Amino acid sequence: MLFWILVAALTAALAVILLYPLLRGAKAADNIRAGEAAVYRDQLRELDRDLDGGLITPEEADYARAEIGRRLIAVSADEPAETPKPARHHRFTEAFVLLVLPVLGLCLYLTTGRPDLPSQPLEARLENPGNDVAVLIAKAERHLAEKPDDGKGWDVLAPIYFRTMRVNDAQLAYRNAIRLLGPSPVRLDGLAETLMAVSDGVVTEEARQVLEQSLTLEPDNPRARFYIALSMEQAGRPNEARQAFEALAKQSPSDAPWLPLVNQHIAMNGGAPAGTNPAAPGADPVAPGAGPAAPGNPTQQDVAAAETMSAGNQQQMIRGMVESLDAKLSEDPNNFEGWMRLVRSYAVLNDKDRAAGALKRGLAAFPPPGEQGRQLLTLARELGIATEGATQ
Repeated sequence: MLFWILVAALTAALAVILLYPLLRGAKAADNIRAGEAAVYRDQLRELDRDLDGGLITPEEADYARAEIGRRLIAVSADEPAETPKPARHHRFTEAFVLLVLPVLGLCLYLTTGRPDLPSQPLEARLENPGNDVAVLIAKAERHLAEKPDDGKGWDVLAPIYFRTMRVNDAQLAYRNAIRLLGPSPVRLDGLAETLMAVSDGVVTEEARQVLEQSLTLEPDNPRARFYIALSMEQAGRPNEARQAFEALAKQSPSDAPWLPLVNQHIAMNGGAPAGTNPAAPGADPVAPGAGPAAPGNPTQQDVAAAETMSAGNQQQMIRGMVESLDAKLSEDPNNFEGWMRLVRSYAVLNDKDRAAGALKRGLAAFPPPGEQGRQLLTLARELGIATEGATQ
């Protein structure tokens, strides 16, 4: 009942605001010449006071009185002889404001709103948050404000902060979780990714130290090894970066989801992606979808040519390979591995707009309700690609 009372009060207030100019305009329709005549009469009285006070001479007073009288006669002569017509009211507009607008608003609310839904204050929503992530976060924050030494709470909240791009809060949460629960590869990797997000993707010295600490706990941690190799690449040490990426590729299983991204970085640093040279010592068999026959992957000639190119030409060659893969997928969209590789490739090239476009086209071929569509969405989230609108 209180809700409907508030709605009625707001509707009435809005109607008054809208009708006020119309009502005021009706009163303002009176003849404005009466006001002008009153001004001239005031001027005549003021002229007499100036003459009595000796401020002006009689000749000047006569001249001024004649001029004011002339203007007063002109104004009076222009006044209509008939009775002024009553001001015209805007009946249709007033009826529209008073009747039609409230009815339209009510119909819109009954169509799109939930008048049957009971009121739910913040306390009640915190008690039963459902799937509302913002309320879940608020509930966790309230709990941690009361119990700041709850390490498990910080451990749960840190990745949620990171996924919602609250990177500064995520950094604090990861540090608290590590302080209270001790370091673990998952927590240290999460902290490192948060530090990189703060620095726009750059593996800073602090992030590298955190990753090295993670490797002391889990030497075969692929995420930490990837980011350390990336730090070498960003520092302008392509040979060391290539060796680190190649070591990670050899360690990884042939169907590892991160292997195509690793191969991209190997090629960017002048190496041969894993699986493209079976004769190389210690090389793994060609991974499914990763060999030269797969659309968009570099051939032996491409790799040989890349070894003699400058860094700029290598980047241009890689972009050409990615665009070739894009064109082939446009002709034959029923290639799930190709879409996965294309989205990763654009993400590696830091072309998020094309990555989002490739994701949308891939989801058109492999809709999200299916397993492959869900894998595409998962990949996009891991790479930081916006998924809003991709399924439309």
